[in-house]
Amino acid sequence: MTFTVTVRDHMMIAHSFVGELFGPAQRLHGATFIVDATFEAQQLDRNGVVIDIGRATAALAEITASLTYRNLDEEPDFVGTNTTTEVLCRIIADRLALRLLGDSLGVSLGGDERVRSITVTLHESHIAWASYSRAL
Repeated sequence: MTFTVTVRDHMMIAHSFVGELFGPAQRLHGATFIVDATFEAQQLDRNGVVIDIGRATAALAEITASLTYRNLDEEPDFVGTNTTTEVLCRIIADRLALRLLGDSLGVSLGGDERVRSITVTLHESHIAWASYSRAL
């Protein structure tokens, strides 16, 4: 049996892509994403939760705020990287994992590794989205 908790935010970024595959998206353009972060656990903690929803929401909001209203082409972390939807999913999931493993989300992983994975989904529109899942 698996339990999940999902929190949601959004972000607006600008970027361009390198490569003929991307056609007109090689030019600078904007994108608005709905961002879902799902935390998965096999069991609940003693309070009956997977993760504190308030802390998870705040952590996701910090991460999306660090990307929002930015031209990602100009961000040092992304030089030489096509910041595709899939890549952005991985970056957000990895940043959430760092917070989780650093216990800033209030989940003790010392011997009780309840949260097993994080999945981040970026919705580009109502008909297209991408996800990335990573184990902890």
